Amino acid sequence: MTTIADTIVDILDDAGVKRVYGLPGDSLNGFTDAIRRAGTVEWSHVRHEEAAAFAAAAEAALTGELAVCAGSCGPGNLHLINGLFDANRSRVPVLAIAAQIPATEIGTTYFQETHPQELFRECSVYTELVSVPEQLPRVLEIAMRTAIERRGVAVVVIPGEIFLKVEVGREKSAPIRATRSIVRPVDSELAKAAELLNGSKKVTILGGAGTEGAHDKVVALAERLKAPIVHALRGKEFLEYDNPYDVGMTGLLGFASGYKAMESCDTLLMLGTDFPYPQFFPSKATIIQLDLRGEQIGRRTPIDLALVGDVGDTIDALLPLLEETKSSRHLDAALSHYAKARKELDDLADDDRDRTPIHPQYVARLVSELATDDAVFIPDVGSPVVWAARYLKMNGSRRLIGSFSHGTMANAVPHAIGAQSAFPERQVVALSGDGGLAMLFGELLTLRQNGLPVKIVVFNNSSLNFVELEMKAAGIVNFGTGLDNPNFADVANALGIHGARVERPGDLEGALRAAFAHDGPALVDVVTARQELSIPPTVTAQQAKGFALYAIRTVLSGNAKELVDLAETNVVRRVLR
Repeated sequence: MTTIADTIVDILDDAGVKRVYGLPGDSLNGFTDAIRRAGTVEWSHVRHEEAAAFAAAAEAALTGELAVCAGSCGPGNLHLINGLFDANRSRVPVLAIAAQIPATEIGTTYFQETHPQELFRECSVYTELVSVPEQLPRVLEIAMRTAIERRGVAVVVIPGEIFLKVEVGREKSAPIRATRSIVRPVDSELAKAAELLNGSKKVTILGGAGTEGAHDKVVALAERLKAPIVHALRGKEFLEYDNPYDVGMTGLLGFASGYKAMESCDTLLMLGTDFPYPQFFPSKATIIQLDLRGEQIGRRTPIDLALVGDVGDTIDALLPLLEETKSSRHLDAALSHYAKARKELDDLADDDRDRTPIHPQYVARLVSELATDDAVFIPDVGSPVVWAARYLKMNGSRRLIGSFSHGTMANAVPHAIGAQSAFPERQVVALSGDGGLAMLFGELLTLRQNGLPVKIVVFNNSSLNFVELEMKAAGIVNFGTGLDNPNFADVANALGIHGARVERPGDLEGALRAAFAHDGPALVDVVTARQELSIPPTVTAQQAKGFALYAIRTVLSGNAKELVDLAETNVVRRVLR
């Protein structure tokens, strides 16, 4: 007897799905039992459903293929929602199977009753409730196809008893896998773009996640236009390496050279980026925006020309229309500025063996130097993202993923679960904040139980550090951000995970080498400086006023020592001089 659940597992297997992340529950029993009996798809057990969704998102981001998570009825599938928001905003294909209470009880305020098809609508590209067995497999296949083609989250809500119904026969469809098409603007739109670019003296390129797979083509475009290349955070892994035109990152986590290269151009060419910060766009420039999703064009800043297409496909058609730019003055100035900014950042990451607590910049630099050539780096949201963006070196094989659009705490270890599950032989390094690690602490048990050799480097500054910076910029005395942490290494060792604590810079390299060489999960708890500021590339008058107010209020509140510690940081002296 073939059940509906058996059919679901069969369709997932045909589509190349390797595993389903989740936590068992009674309304999911029919589905999990079908997975057990089939033996073709793995059940990847986690300790919290939120981690299941993050894990699926990471797998989808790294493979480009559909990944799957599942949750039982009510609280079970509601826990998925934060990870699904992250996946949907990161544009990765994830299928969520949300079990529901018995169909006959819907609408009666039954035990654990919710309405997932309504609750998940905002974080999905497709959501549907299966009311009768006959809706499957068609609804499932529509959901999978929609998730893959629109690169987002699809949610199928299934009452628990429907999993156990007998499958009445189906006509098998072709396996649902990711497809590839050539997408570029029509010739007349390309001609307009070429006219604007050929008439510009100072072109700057801003590239984002949409440049994936188009590195060489973007570099060739920059060579033709003598254009510096600025990257958004999600463009770092695709554009930064082997790129003589790279001038760094812009945005809240970027640095001055990227900002200046955009501000000083007369034409900005945006490639595959939904860069969200209006204040960092040039005040006076012609703007051309190319994106595969036309609905994203012009929603951050007014633009002069909209182009809908794939970055690589469009460059192939555009390059023959472009004249060779003769002058390199704009490019040379941007590269010179970048060299200076890069040196200042690198100076902050020097091995200062007398400095405690340890500079977080030094931690990130060492991680980059010691990690493998194909490592996957996953920073927690907050200050670990800053240090990852500024100090991790990309090379075309390494990956950098995170909650860069949704911006949620606690993503690093759950994302690492998915990354390591999909690539068991690849080094996966989670750069965890102490607050983020603690928020989903139970997933350390997932690493042990599932035998996942994730390496966790904890930036332990006993605070919600990025929140403190935001308070300072707003002139607010830090409050409620302190964390009374345990020795995370002791906790890891108690859980059966290799753990080491580092309090002095001279001990850091050895601890990292030992952790990276360990055959299993490992955690290095690094005590880092709390008063290490990460200043954006341009400080507004309002932010400067906020820091001044913060200083006055801090003294008046009796916390003058905090102000003295802050004044001693290299970053403050460099930025505010």
